[in-house]
Amino acid sequence: MSHKGLLVILCGPSGVGKGTILNKAMHKNKNIRLSVSATTRSPRSGEEEAVNYYFKSIRDFKKMIEKDELVEWVEYCGNYYGTPKRHIEDLLGQGYDVVLEIEVEGAARIKNKYPEVVSVFVLPPTFEELRTRLAGRGTEDSEVIEKRIERARQEIEHADKYDYIIINDDIDEAADKLNCILQAEKLTVERNKHILEEIGF
Repeated sequence: MSHKGLLVILCGPSGVGKGTILNKAMHKNKNIRLSVSATTRSPRSGEEEAVNYYFKSIRDFKKMIEKDELVEWVEYCGNYYGTPKRHIEDLLGQGYDVVLEIEVEGAARIKNKYPEVVSVFVLPPTFEELRTRLAGRGTEDSEVIEKRIERARQEIEHADKYDYIIINDDIDEAADKLNCILQAEKLTVERNKHILEEIGF
C-alpha cells in the first residue's frame, strides 16, 4: 500500500444503520478499518470491548479528555462518546481507509481538525422506519426512543454540510455505495497530483 489511506466520517442518526452498513462494506473491502470509539454507555447484546467500543466509566472517560487522548468527544443522550487518537494516524500511514462512525457534533470537530476528511451522511428512508428500527433493538423504552427521534430531526438538518448522502433502504446497496465513494475519492485529481508530477506534467 503506497498511498495514504482516507479518513472517513460516517454520520447519521442513532438507529439509521451506520454500523450495519459499515460491517457489510468492510466484508467486501478489506482495506477499511474502523476507528473504535470510547463510550460511557453500557454494552448492547453482542458488543465486544475494543471491537465495537472501548467501554469506559465516566471517571475514566473524563481522564481521557484531560490527557488529550481524544481527537473529539461529545455528550449524547446522557452518555459520552469520543474518538481515541491512537492508531488512526498509523492506520492511515499504512494505507488503510479509517472510518469514524460518529455523531454530528463530533463530526464537525473532526472536519475542523482534518479538512481532507471524506464525510458521508446516512439517512433513513422515513422517520417512521427509523422509529421502527429503534424500537426493534429492544434496548430502550419509548421515552428514550422519542428523544432519539427528536435528536435525529435536529441532526438531519446538518446533512447538507456533508460530501455524500446515502439513504439506507437496502443494506447491501448502501454498503456498495459507501465503497464506491471511497474508490471515487481515491481517483480525484487533488489526491493524485503526485502522479502528474511523476509523468512530467
